Amino acid sequence: SGPLIIGLCCTMDKVILDAILIAGPTASGKSRLAIELAQALNGVIINADSMQVYEELRVLTARPDAREEAAAPHRLYGITSADKAFSVGQWLELALAEAAAARSAGQVPIFVGGTGLYFQALTEGMAEIPPIPEDIRQNARTKLNELGPLGLHSALETLDPVMAERLKPTDSQRLVRAYEVITGTGVSLATWQQQPSTTPTLPQPWHGFVLNWPRDVLYQRCDERLVSMLAQGALAEVEGLAAMNLAPALPAMKALGVPDLIRLIQGEKSRDVALAAAQQATRRYAKRQMTWFRNKMCSWTSLNAQDSERLSKIIIPFITQNQLTGP
Repeated sequence: SGPLIIGLCCTMDKVILDAILIAGPTASGKSRLAIELAQALNGVIINADSMQVYEELRVLTARPDAREEAAAPHRLYGITSADKAFSVGQWLELALAEAAAARSAGQVPIFVGGTGLYFQALTEGMAEIPPIPEDIRQNARTKLNELGPLGLHSALETLDPVMAERLKPTDSQRLVRAYEVITGTGVSLATWQQQPSTTPTLPQPWHGFVLNWPRDVLYQRCDERLVSMLAQGALAEVEGLAAMNLAPALPAMKALGVPDLIRLIQGEKSRDVALAAAQQATRRYAKRQMTWFRNKMCSWTSLNAQDSERLSKIIIPFITQNQLTGP
């Protein structure tokens, strides 16, 4: 059965699903919907957002707050430090374990997030790239610091022209990854990615939902949320991150808003200019997310998120009406 069929096992007083997946761009209302579903379906919410794994970034990544965490079980939020590069493979291993633990406890795993690569790994698996020695990984980060993104892109063109053509010269995180893979394995990251999946995936059947907003409304929500984040202490959060003196290439240092707020802290930008730049970066990211979901998740159920007050009331009957009972 495919992802559009819901698998569940009926008991006397509750329905247990294999898994629900909720994807959507930033500021689309995913977290609130996940809580409503978890409360209604005895669910466990599992993070599928690559920035919400970092403990130092609660406000700026819109991680669930204490009140939200008390409303339903939450897993894989704030589980690692910003001084580490947390990989998709690490997340996948933990995510599958959390899903299995939830099902064993008679609960519904509810994955929620905006990182398309996480959902792709969860549902399709990923090619297993050999571990890259730490000295080679460090050398790649050093190269980035010495040469800058444009210089590293030029160096990558010589070693791996295929990946260099795929990557933007400004995408330093992916440039570092491509550079360390070609220098550590002698094989292009593109070649590794074409290999058949060797990792476990989320057992079928599961069901995926994508939240969609009209672009102009979503952009407005992004802008308003950043203003709210500043009021809630995002600047102090970034000050703490800046005090850690981390390498700029680390994923947490590239979280939405972090580069611009660091420039504000360092006096390179005014508050208004930094806010406007962070808002623009967030809108661009939301656009990329929507493009990914449209291209990669076309078989998932699309929901009009403007009807956010009623989404859980739409999803729950959909689930029960499409049930596939167990033996």
